[in-house]
Amino acid sequence: MTTTNEVPRGMMASAVWAAENTPAKRNRAVDFYRAVAISFVILGHWFLVAPVIRDGEIAFPILLAEQPWTQYLTWLFQVMPVFFFVGGFANALSWTSARRDRRTARAWISGRLARLLKPTVPLVIVWSIAAAVATQLGVAPDLIALTSQAALVPIWFLAVYIVITLVVPLSYAVHERLSFGSVIILALGAILVDAVAFGLDQEWLRWVNYGFVWLAVHQLGYWWNDAARPGLVALGLVALGLAWLYVLIGILDFPVAMVSVPGDEFSNTRPPTTAMLGLGCVQVGIILLLAGPVSRWLRRTRPWAVVILLNQMIMTVYLWHMTAMILVVGIAVLLGGLGLGVDPGTAEWWTLRPLWLLIFGAALLPLVLVFVRFESGSRGGVEGAPGPAQAVLGACVTCAGLVMMALSGIGADMALGVNWIALVAVLVGVFLATRRIA
Repeated sequence: MTTTNEVPRGMMASAVWAAENTPAKRNRAVDFYRAVAISFVILGHWFLVAPVIRDGEIAFPILLAEQPWTQYLTWLFQVMPVFFFVGGFANALSWTSARRDRRTARAWISGRLARLLKPTVPLVIVWSIAAAVATQLGVAPDLIALTSQAALVPIWFLAVYIVITLVVPLSYAVHERLSFGSVIILALGAILVDAVAFGLDQEWLRWVNYGFVWLAVHQLGYWWNDAARPGLVALGLVALGLAWLYVLIGILDFPVAMVSVPGDEFSNTRPPTTAMLGLGCVQVGIILLLAGPVSRWLRRTRPWAVVILLNQMIMTVYLWHMTAMILVVGIAVLLGGLGLGVDPGTAEWWTLRPLWLLIFGAALLPLVLVFVRFESGSRGGVEGAPGPAQAVLGACVTCAGLVMMALSGIGADMALGVNWIALVAVLVGVFLATRRIA
């Protein structure tokens, strides 16, 4: 066992050192669930998008539309509630620690934003360059927009999570006053929004549930940080979530899928309906019930070191996994459509899918090794960090650019075929959010 305070070189060696020196009181299940959730997101996306050559052209059909039975799998692979839940737990710990010192508290928002935003910079720059080069080579603008949107769509989650992070000082203050009551109030607000939006045909109102739904799950993370024995509540959450999903899907004909499906009348995720709350209750209840055994297993150095290693690169893996898939598909197209002639959802397609997943993973690995430095380099101190006002302004500007990219990709009818408005918004926004001007 390491006895020195010097951290060894190399990511795995560093992770092992950190595992051997982790305080006993740390809730290791939180980090494990975050790592597992990101793995589910990657696998879900690599299954969801099913590239195929049709009529001599590359197409990116969605498996959920091609094979409707697979929509039930989204109950397993849609893990955004888990991210917001463990994020709430982590933010509670971080904010309560930071506010003990005035200087640290002022820099807290900027520090959290740096971990979220800095890793996005190389991604949007690389895709902007790719869009410009593709435009000069005569690639169809629609294909540039489609592929870049597919690669950049993971950043929609960041835009929402950034806003949730900005209001942590306020939302945690509410939690301190109301505890679990704050979750109930937000959940009731989300239900009211759905009732009015669908019942009175006020579709615009549904966008409010980006706040109510995800804040409610985030507040649950606050509650977990305080809860001594969450077992009984966990069982209640599972039962309540299943009952609510039955009401929405079985009685009120809400979509089965927990992600957007082409052709559906509306989506449970964009914007979120209270079906996401029901799913979140089930997922949170289950992981709370398993938290004890998971934490005990993670007392072992090796599995805990692997979890630490994955969490050190979690943003990089999340941001680049779709780029890896598109890179592989692009090479296959250049090789004459190698492996892309099989219709999605057929027996042959499912048989070949494990091989494709291995290839996607192999393509992702070098991308992670190259760009993980931007994630590890985003952890700084209070020196040079902007105050809350500047950080919030930068975050809002960044979110505007991220949303444009998530909705339409990076291609546009502008100079060099690049959406310069979105690109500049992200670059300027990240700078404002993470670097003090004066």
